Amino acid sequence: MKSANIKKISLLIFVSLLLIQCKEETNYTLGKEQVGKITNTTQIQELESIFKNDSLVAHLSEDNVAESSYDEYLVYNKEGDHLLTIIPKVEQDSSSTIDNIQIFDRNYKTVKGLSIKSKFSDIVSNYTVNKVQSTFSTAILFVDELNATITIDKKELGIKDFGTQKIDLDQIPDLAKIKRITMWFK
Repeated sequence: MKSANIKKISLLIFVSLLLIQCKEETNYTLGKEQVGKITNTTQIQELESIFKNDSLVAHLSEDNVAESSYDEYLVYNKEGDHLLTIIPKVEQDSSSTIDNIQIFDRNYKTVKGLSIKSKFSDIVSNYTVNKVQSTFSTAILFVDELNATITIDKKELGIKDFGTQKIDLDQIPDLAKIKRITMWFK
């Protein structure tokens, strides 16, 4: 009888630890239309409760036209580190859902381990880059599987010209660092 109770208790402990681990992973998981607890149905008014242990700073377009032409919600942890910047689909509307989220914290990762601390080789070994777009100072990689864009500074590519010349994947060094990951919501 004692052996059966020990097995039940062991199983209960194992399941509890597994559920705790899954909950922790969900808090920092990046996926298609998911950033931690935020999904494509999350409304702006829910952000305060989602980030109740962090600091949420709203920069609304109406408040400061010179600085920003759109609403943005910046999330900082208690140490003052910038974690996320969240852009709503509709300005000045607390019931709006999310348009996109820029990731600044290394804890946010895809199930394949991609984060802002990853290198270009980590991107191409785990995901298909569907398109590369060049701006004056960056290369933007489109990863449809994640509904994400990944920005790499042209300095990482050894390109010093300030132009929008075409960039191919084979021009990007394996060790090129990621500047920013933006997750897009439909």
